[in-house]
Amino acid sequence: MRKFSFVFFVLSMVILASCSADKDKKENADNNKQADEQNVDVDKGLLNVEITLPASMFEGEDIDTVIADVEKEGIKVTKNDDGSLTYKMSKAKHKEMMKEMEASLEESIKEMKGSDDYVSIKDITHNKSFSEFTLVVDKEKYEDSMDSFAIFSLGITGMMYQLYSGVDSDDYQVKIFTTDEATKEVLDETVYPDDLEKDSE
Repeated sequence: MRKFSFVFFVLSMVILASCSADKDKKENADNNKQADEQNVDVDKGLLNVEITLPASMFEGEDIDTVIADVEKEGIKVTKNDDGSLTYKMSKAKHKEMMKEMEASLEESIKEMKGSDDYVSIKDITHNKSFSEFTLVVDKEKYEDSMDSFAIFSLGITGMMYQLYSGVDSDDYQVKIFTTDEATKEVLDETVYPDDLEKDSE
């Protein structure tokens, strides 16, 4: 299932592109159509799960190689007229994919907590669906650092997980609370994708 790791990474770029276009798509119907074509669509049937990935995720890639690599994992791939790919897999395969993604997210969080790059972060906790995170920080070190980049990373990965688990793209949300280790005070609350949209305006 390693091929999916690349797909998940690229998805973050798609999310950013989609969020950046949100303001424009309200003003222009053509942009709205284009943004819709960038959405990841997950359809959970009785026996199978279908995930449709937009063509923009495969720019610069040899599409035949992508399809061949995914089909080696026992997943049927259909190339659609608009260039998007639909992955059809059993519910068991989808569950396996989500488990791998969970493990990858847990490993990323573990590395973040132990990294010298994030000097203020003391702990990171999250709920089961990766829709809510709490960063416990040393307030003084946090305010003098660039550790807020951790918030961006958690927001993107949380949104990715929800999209692939089947949460509608209009409903998914990730809340990240930054709290002071000493006082338990909430220093900041970030809500994605709302705050991404504000940043792009």
